[in-house]
Amino acid sequence: MIFVIICYLESIVKIINGKVMKIFKSISSIVLVVSVSLSSIVFADNSRKLAVDEKQTTQHSTKVNGEKFKYSATTGTQPVWDKEGNPTASLFYTYYQRTDIKDNSKRPLLISFNGGPGSASVWMHVAYTGPKVLNVDDEGYPLQPYGVKTNPYSILDVADIVFVNPVNTGYSRVLPNKEGKMPSREEQKKMFFGVNADVKYLADWITTFVSRNNRWRSPKYLIGESYGTTRVSGLSLELQQRQWMYINGVILVSPTDIGIKREGPVKAANRLPYFAAAAWHHKALPAQYQSKDLDELLPEIETFTLNEYIPALAKGGFISSDEKQKIAEQVALYSGLSVEAVLANNLDVNNRFFWKELLRSRKQTIGRLDSRYLGIDKKVAGSSPDYNAELTSWLHSFTPAINYYLREELNYKTDIKYNMFGSVHPWDRSNNNTGENLRLAMAQNPYLNVMIQSGYYDGATNYFDAKYTMWQLDPSGQMRERLSFKGYRSGHMMYLRHEDLQLANQDIRHFIKKTLPAKGQAAKY
Repeated sequence: MIFVIICYLESIVKIINGKVMKIFKSISSIVLVVSVSLSSIVFADNSRKLAVDEKQTTQHSTKVNGEKFKYSATTGTQPVWDKEGNPTASLFYTYYQRTDIKDNSKRPLLISFNGGPGSASVWMHVAYTGPKVLNVDDEGYPLQPYGVKTNPYSILDVADIVFVNPVNTGYSRVLPNKEGKMPSREEQKKMFFGVNADVKYLADWITTFVSRNNRWRSPKYLIGESYGTTRVSGLSLELQQRQWMYINGVILVSPTDIGIKREGPVKAANRLPYFAAAAWHHKALPAQYQSKDLDELLPEIETFTLNEYIPALAKGGFISSDEKQKIAEQVALYSGLSVEAVLANNLDVNNRFFWKELLRSRKQTIGRLDSRYLGIDKKVAGSSPDYNAELTSWLHSFTPAINYYLREELNYKTDIKYNMFGSVHPWDRSNNNTGENLRLAMAQNPYLNVMIQSGYYDGATNYFDAKYTMWQLDPSGQMRERLSFKGYRSGHMMYLRHEDLQLANQDIRHFIKKTLPAKGQAAKY
């Protein structure tokens, strides 16, 4: 079309010899306008649209714990449907399956979620249990070139894994309704963005996935990190009661409170063992405590927290001056802070103050999710760090790695942005009974076991809170043998430290093997 117009206008130029330059300028203007118009027409259908239901598979091989084997990696999208069967969203997932296993009826399936809420599955996908891990140093700090390498400790040797991205995370997105319009924000919140809505639609999605991939007979495990622990705790009962799908195990990595309240004196005092661990790591404790190994030091501080610190805080403003001074002195010794700082906070030292105060004399702050990481602020003064030192470090390596890996190694190509953190807020946190739901699921299902994994240097979901949650989960104490705790000398994502990558995966491997029922072992009390 452009060619025809140009030819026509050029003929005019030839006829009107005296006005060549003037007409030539007109030609240029017309061609430019037509070109712009045609460009918009040509590319109008080249928008970034999510494929609602598609998948593709690539073949790979790896070596885990000295064992070589082949596996497939399936990347794709699978819809979420409403009651009328209309797709309302599509979730992006990555599914790894050993291809040398002929009978998958005994082959465990691990269903993996990260947290946020609003976080993609990237974190555990390319740093923990999957067949590839980030190119980082042995402590988890970024290295260039960014990318991934073989994970020699992946649990793929003992279980197949599917990494699921909830709505608006990764490549997962809300879809237009049957009228072609996007649901309102309030409608989306009711469908997806809340404790119970999240659990409900994901249970439906999991059931479809299990059916499509012929995994109904397989032993099944749920693993969640951070807010993902709230998610999988709720799913354990939702799957049983509404989908009639029974789970063998739930793994809670750096757990939230899962609806089990930790308030007042308990909330304040439970921070102290974490404070001590972080201070110990940075060699900020008095010599009498710094000289001890962490495994020796922490039980002592946990005992003090339960037997002395919580009762002291419970007395509030009516605690005696002598007792307040005594407790402040001991908290200071265990935390690496000054007695003055502890007293100035009425014995209740909050996290943000601790992250700013511990290394103030060194003009450094410490990280929130992993307090091994150091930051520098504009001012030494203040009561809170300027930024989270660990998160900026992690995004250095995770963002390029997942985009490279999905596109260039797993051959999943799209122009849709991979949301490391998606738009899911405001999140409806009402009626969070996920901890009680997990307890009830365990009571109803004698096969169901729970393992908690926590990093000692995690200041966001601290390890002693995780222990407290485990203790409160089953007040009867009748299921305590089916609950276990594992601690690591790292932070929220303990697996970023090479030593803990190996240890934490081995703990999952052992947990799965231990919780697979023996032949003929019935699910009964």
